[in-house]
Amino acid sequence: MKFIDFVEINVSAGGGGHGCISFHTEKFIPKGGPDGGDGGHGGSVFVVADPQLTTLLDYRYKSHYKAERGHNGTGRQRTGKKGKDITLRLPVGTVIKDNETEQIIVDLDEAGKEFMIAKGGRGGHGNEYYKSSTNQTPRKAQDGFPGEEKKISLELKLLADVGLVGLPNAGKSTILSSFSAARPKIADYPFTTLVPNLGIVKLREFKSCVMADIPGLIEGASDGKGLGHQFLRHIQRTGLLLYVIDINELDIVETREVLEKELLKFDKMLVKRPAITVVTKIDTISESDLKDISKELPNDYIYISAVSRMGSKFFLEEIERTLDQQRM
Repeated sequence: MKFIDFVEINVSAGGGGHGCISFHTEKFIPKGGPDGGDGGHGGSVFVVADPQLTTLLDYRYKSHYKAERGHNGTGRQRTGKKGKDITLRLPVGTVIKDNETEQIIVDLDEAGKEFMIAKGGRGGHGNEYYKSSTNQTPRKAQDGFPGEEKKISLELKLLADVGLVGLPNAGKSTILSSFSAARPKIADYPFTTLVPNLGIVKLREFKSCVMADIPGLIEGASDGKGLGHQFLRHIQRTGLLLYVIDINELDIVETREVLEKELLKFDKMLVKRPAITVVTKIDTISESDLKDISKELPNDYIYISAVSRMGSKFFLEEIERTLDQQRM
């Protein structure tokens, strides 16, 4: 399935039905009087977070969603039928914004969360409503009111405990596939990962976390270069960031700074998020070289090989410890 995480659509609630002008006429009843019923209310547009959905693909090829108009009132004081509501089912984590005001309307951050995005118009009054002691035969009725119309954007932000951030081919996909049942595409060329991937990582017995592999960043990603800028929004949901760096990088510390700088330019709050720096692919160098490199790097860096599982126990323990501290 194609991964779509941003679309713009129009939603229109149904207009209210018109009120009816009618007079009661019945044999042997000389003075029936007005009996026009009110129009029915228009249908509204709702959104709901559906945990079964993972993409906005369904909304890519249809841009307008409209609820049913309310039915007109009829004689004998019968109110018109209410227009049918429509419900747009969206993935959990979808943020809905008003395109005109650029304000967030609702954040569907919990499964089952429901919200009215556009309210249906009220039905108009029939002439029976206007009957009074001074106007026994009103010959007017009210038109139904229009429903709300909005141009909105749907922006999906993945919900994950841990987000993997790194340059292309840093080893993020290998980490996710090694420590979870997820099977992202892995190959020895840049931008193998073209969409975010999620996996459930078992930390220990009866304890796990959701890990997201975000497509690789490059320097300038926050300005639109490469692919990473398309998916930076997904990092905003993660509770813990893992800066994943290939041990074969010429300057590991500088690479860490590049990654942090791109996050800072995109959202200043991201660099305040708990983070762990993970140096990967340690199986590709000798043990003596690893010792020499680690001496030159900060003490809090973690070293692993997702392929051989070297350092995996400490890696998972650090993730668990940091997540526990965050939840306290």
